[in-house]
Amino acid sequence: MRTPFLRARSVYFLFYGAWAAFIPFLPLYYQSLGYKGGQIGLLTSLVPLITLVGAPVWSGLADATHRHRAVLLGAMVGAMGAVGVILGVRTLGWLALGVGAYAFFNAPIVPLVDHSVLTMLGERRSEYGKIRLWGAVGWGLSGPLAGWLAGRFGITAPFGLYLAVMALAWAVTAGLNISPGAGSGNYWKDARRLLQERRWWFFLLVVFFAGVAGSTVNNYLFLYMAELKAPQTLMGLALAVATVSEVPALFFSSRLVNRLGARGVVLMALGAYIVRLLLYSVSQAPWQVLLIQLMHGLTFASLWAAGVAYAHELAPLGLGATAQGVFNATLMGLGAITGALTGGFLLERLGGAGMFRVVALAVLIGAFVFLVADRRQRQNHPIG
Repeated sequence: MRTPFLRARSVYFLFYGAWAAFIPFLPLYYQSLGYKGGQIGLLTSLVPLITLVGAPVWSGLADATHRHRAVLLGAMVGAMGAVGVILGVRTLGWLALGVGAYAFFNAPIVPLVDHSVLTMLGERRSEYGKIRLWGAVGWGLSGPLAGWLAGRFGITAPFGLYLAVMALAWAVTAGLNISPGAGSGNYWKDARRLLQERRWWFFLLVVFFAGVAGSTVNNYLFLYMAELKAPQTLMGLALAVATVSEVPALFFSSRLVNRLGARGVVLMALGAYIVRLLLYSVSQAPWQVLLIQLMHGLTFASLWAAGVAYAHELAPLGLGATAQGVFNATLMGLGAITGALTGGFLLERLGGAGMFRVVALAVLIGAFVFLVADRRQRQNHPIG
C-alpha cells in the first residue's frame, strides 16, 4: 500500500510545484510583452472561465469512457504543449488561444488525481488531506526557486522549470494506480441520479460562495494591504504565511472529517471564511493582515479536503471523477470569476473594508441556506 500512496504524494508535490512556477508569473510575462491592464485582465480571466467548462467535460469523459488514465495523461501533455505555444507567440489573439488551451487541458488534472487517490483510499478517504498536503509543500518550495530563476535568467525561466517538473509529474502519474470505478454502465443514467440529488445542489451552492470568498481574497488582498500602506515585502510574506498554513490544516483534516463529517467541516470552513473576511475589514495595520493569513489553512485547505470527500460521498458509483470536476469548476471556475467581478465592483464603491463585509454577508447567507436545506434532505434522500 505504501508505494501507491508515495506515488500519489509525489504527483501532488510535482504538479503543484510546476503550477507555482507558472501561474503566478503569467501576468508578469504578459506585462513583459507590452500588454496593459485591460489586456492582462482579459488573459487572466480565461483560466477560471475555461476551467468552468473544461473540468466537468474532461472528468465526465473519463467516467463515461472508463479511460481515466488516458484522459489524465493526455491532459497533462496538452497542458505542457499549450505552455510551449504561450512561449512561442506574441500577438494577443494567439496568446489567448494558448492560454485558453492551457486552461482547458489543465482543468481536469486535479479532479482526476483526487478521484484516483480517493478510490485508492476507499473507506479511509478522510486521510486524503495527509496526501494532498504535499501539493502545498511543492508549491512552497517551487515558488521561491521560480522567483530566483526569473530574477537571474528572465521572466520566461520559470516556465522552463514548469515544463521540466510537469514532465516528471507525467512520468510519476503514468505509474499511479488509476481505477475507473464501477457504475451502472449507463453514464447518463448515473448523471441524472446525481442531478436529482438535492444535497448535491446545496453543496455546490456553498462551494460557490466559498469560491467567491477565496477569489475576493486572492485578487484584492494586496490592493487592500496597499490601502494600509503595507510594503511589497510584507505582501510576499503574506503569501508565504498562507501557504505554510495549509500544511497543518491538511494534515489534521482527517481528524476533523472523522469527528465532524465532511459536511460539518465544509460548514466550519465557511464559518472561518466569514470570520476571516470580517477580520480583514477591521484591520488597522498591515501586520494584522499577516496574522489573519494564518486562517487560510482553516478556510481554503480545510474546505478543499472536506469538499473533495463530500463530493465523493455524494457521487453515484462511476461518477467520482465527474463529481470532482464539477466541484473544481464551481470553486475555481464559477466562484472565482464571480468573486473577481463582484470584488472589483465592491472595492471601487465601498473600499476594501466594505468589500470584505459584503462578501462575508453573502457567505453567511450561503452557509445558512446549506445548513437548513441540506439537513432536511440528509435522511430522506440517501445516495446509493
